[in-house]
Amino acid sequence: MPRAPRIPRELAFLPFSGSRAVAAGLVTWRMLRGPSWCRLLPDIYVHVDGHRADDHRMWCDAVALTLPTGAAISGLSAAFLWGVDLLPRASPVFVTLPGAARRRTTARVVVDQRSLSAPEITRFAGLPVTTGVRTAFDLGRQLPRADALVAVDALLHRRLVRLSALTSHLATHNGWPGTAQLREVLMLAEPLSESPMETRLRLVLHDAGLPSPTAQHDVHGTRAQRGRIFLGRVDLAYPRWRIAIEYEGDHHRERAHFQRDVARLNALRAAGWLVLRFTADDVLRHPARIVRLVTDAIRERQASAR
Repeated sequence: MPRAPRIPRELAFLPFSGSRAVAAGLVTWRMLRGPSWCRLLPDIYVHVDGHRADDHRMWCDAVALTLPTGAAISGLSAAFLWGVDLLPRASPVFVTLPGAARRRTTARVVVDQRSLSAPEITRFAGLPVTTGVRTAFDLGRQLPRADALVAVDALLHRRLVRLSALTSHLATHNGWPGTAQLREVLMLAEPLSESPMETRLRLVLHDAGLPSPTAQHDVHGTRAQRGRIFLGRVDLAYPRWRIAIEYEGDHHRERAHFQRDVARLNALRAAGWLVLRFTADDVLRHPARIVRLVTDAIRERQASAR
């Protein structure tokens, strides 16, 4: 029985340049054409054990090997590396190249041809990547409005960028494409937003002209002999009317989470709070239903307060 070929440690898991590996004597071109290796890009290979077709990090590692000086992984790919995963399935890698470099967009790589300044590029696990500020600046300008707000909220929430720093960056880049949208996004941004759907739910309320709710509001009540007690935190709230608005994701269906939700909901109701709960289907397909229910709740609470 023939022995499996020995895999050099340097080439065992991560993508690598075929020409450099051959020049270093680690493999031969004949070996790279064999079944043990996958060709990802021109001159870029990975061992079959390290190949995952839908692994965006693998593709970032591969593309980074082909980037010239002054280029960086950017946009949604940079956000992904920073821990904010908003990528569609099988997404290409997004990169920004200096104006002098020439590279066409392909199925695997989307190119933004615009020079980056040195302070806008940093390193992430050895990869050149746009900073949190530049990443938020690009996504806030380039994505559709709702997606742009989701991206900026997520980057702010993870403290990868401060709102003040992003505002300052925008002030020095007036006239760039999409800056008008980014100004609006910054006005709507909420660092406390904990999920993309929570951001989208808040945007539905804003676009309907409803009052701006408080994000991640702590609700307290009182109990005999115990004084002020914490009842729970709600996604969005109108404290003056005791209206809570919650986004219900799939994780709420887990048994332990569901039991905690029931106990929290009962405590909120006992304290006089009206809780409205919405799903992704409501937010994405039936926003008018959300607006109607929230509007009715506000009117009822206003009427009862007269």
